[in-house]
Amino acid sequence: MTTICLIGYGKMGRMLHQLAPEKGLKVVGMVDPVWDGAAREISRDSLNNADVAIEFSHPSAVLSNLERLLDLNQNCVIGTTGWHQDLPRIVEMAKSSGIGMVYGANFSLGMNLFSRLIVDAVKLFDGFDDYDLMAWEKHHAQKADSPSGTAVELAKLILENSSRKTKVVWDRLQRRPEAEELHFASIRGGKIPGTHVLAFDSDADTIELSHVVRSRATFALGALQAAKWIAGKSGVYSFQDLIADILC
Repeated sequence: MTTICLIGYGKMGRMLHQLAPEKGLKVVGMVDPVWDGAAREISRDSLNNADVAIEFSHPSAVLSNLERLLDLNQNCVIGTTGWHQDLPRIVEMAKSSGIGMVYGANFSLGMNLFSRLIVDAVKLFDGFDDYDLMAWEKHHAQKADSPSGTAVELAKLILENSSRKTKVVWDRLQRRPEAEELHFASIRGGKIPGTHVLAFDSDADTIELSHVVRSRATFALGALQAAKWIAGKSGVYSFQDLIADILC
């Protein structure tokens, strides 16, 4: 049985703890600076010989947590978002350490399959100038980053596969968007777990592709699957690499 240590014991950490036995994993440690019953910091003792550490903390803490896990040669799954501007440096550090690591902007299996549909749709509509592209995402009021890491990744995919859109605009527009600009809006409020929409619009009709999260369990289940997959492995992988491995 794969053993895991949970780094961060907020809503996601507690859901991971709840779902782990159903997926054949055993929680042997928890680390959280404020949660009673959890260790306060990452150490060999708090990791408790876990096969994999799953990190769902906060963007302000993820880099220091990662550096500590690398120092301890701990295989890990990084579920926290809002740190990917530092991804190249972290990937190099992880590769040098020889550990196994899985990272991703979104650990929902459905979202990762959705992103593949997005690529196909953008290519399909690219030759039809009547259709303009736009996108938006909605999340709960407590989400720490905006735009979401998933939105950033989706925008990257759209630009890579569109000959007409070459630039993404995240901010509010107080002018007409240029033809080459993809306007990707963000909304924060309420309890929304997560919604991402890509729309193709013409004078005659609108086609929308959307991914709507009904439960945070989708992220937890993906992270648990990633933990089982990376246990005993070395190398640095995105969650999309895991999906590609399953599809192959």
